[in-house]
Amino acid sequence: MPALILPLIEAATHWPERGALVGLDLGTKTIGVAVSNPDRRLATGVETIQRKAFKADAARLISIANERNAVGFVLGLPINMDGSEGPRAQSTRAFARNFSRLTDLALALWDERLSTVAVERELIGMDMSRARRAEVIDEHAAIFILQGALDRLATLRGDR
Repeated sequence: MPALILPLIEAATHWPERGALVGLDLGTKTIGVAVSNPDRRLATGVETIQRKAFKADAARLISIANERNAVGFVLGLPINMDGSEGPRAQSTRAFARNFSRLTDLALALWDERLSTVAVERELIGMDMSRARRAEVIDEHAAIFILQGALDRLATLRGDR
């Protein structure tokens, strides 16, 4: 049976209280990957996967999840500013549907509006060269996406 694909709040009910989450920023050429600590307080970057074939990409993601004892995935869903879903969001949903057949870990979809813009500004503020930004932006976007989801979950738990 395929894994569940749900909005973050609903997916969280299918995850155990503790356990790492893997955050993904799905691009057309790369996948930025971040992981949380088991207490789900802090997201850190893992790597940027150069996309090849779906099966190879999915196998690498599952390997990362296994290495980190992850209990779920958080995928950034690129929603348009007006709340509609365009081709990139549809592509993310298609990836989630296909990926869900290969894992039993619930997948959460998290609104990632402006995540890349925010990360780009942060990296420019750090005076990072354009070439270096291109190398790390997807991984940093994955961190931004996952940290936003972790912060939302902490708020729901009543953490301070």
